[in-house]
Amino acid sequence: MSNSNSAAPKIHESWLNVLQPEFDKPYFSDLKNFLVEEKKVYPVYPPGPLIFNTFNQTPFNEVKVVILGQDPYHGPGQANGLCFSVSAGIKHPPSLVNIFKEMQKDLNVPYPKTGDLTGWAKQGVLLLNTTLTVREHSPASHQGKGWEEFTDSVIRSLSEHRNGVIFILWGRHAQNKKPLIDLTRHHILEAAHPSPFSANGFFGCRHFSRANYLLMQSGQTPINWVALG
Repeated sequence: MSNSNSAAPKIHESWLNVLQPEFDKPYFSDLKNFLVEEKKVYPVYPPGPLIFNTFNQTPFNEVKVVILGQDPYHGPGQANGLCFSVSAGIKHPPSLVNIFKEMQKDLNVPYPKTGDLTGWAKQGVLLLNTTLTVREHSPASHQGKGWEEFTDSVIRSLSEHRNGVIFILWGRHAQNKKPLIDLTRHHILEAAHPSPFSANGFFGCRHFSRANYLLMQSGQTPINWVALG
């Protein structure tokens, strides 16, 4: 999943075992060809080595929580392969600002300095965009090219082969994935998207404390949401 001017993406071995059948399907070959041609003409985010960053940071058998996003950020230097996350030193985008405001109020903690959510990923929070790449300054430009089929298989695999995962679905796009999740085995938390356009329905969801309550109920270690970076 690389091209001549970027290093190969990294992906944890546990996910390779799960996702190899997808890599071998015709749609994925078409997707790779699309990305090769796209990168000849436009900047594409995140950088090639980070496309599968979420799968590299959070092994399959360690996933406790899934947060579903849509597209990667489409500005220079923003996307790092984890949904809603930006690398250290990058200004927090509006949706991330609202996520942090909710966390601040829910958990009574300070507003975070960094927008890098790698600390969540390393604790078992799979930060999954449903489309894993985007053309610079062009939101939704890589939708309908095959990524959705790929990420649907990710959700389906977690649903079928794991137990007690908490799926956090913010906004209609994420909530459309509910049919892929076995509710007899997993939990779903829903709210509006944290975008400024819908944040009034997001604030007050208390998903950080609610997710930790559910984890503790099932004997799992809660997420330290303030451990970022």
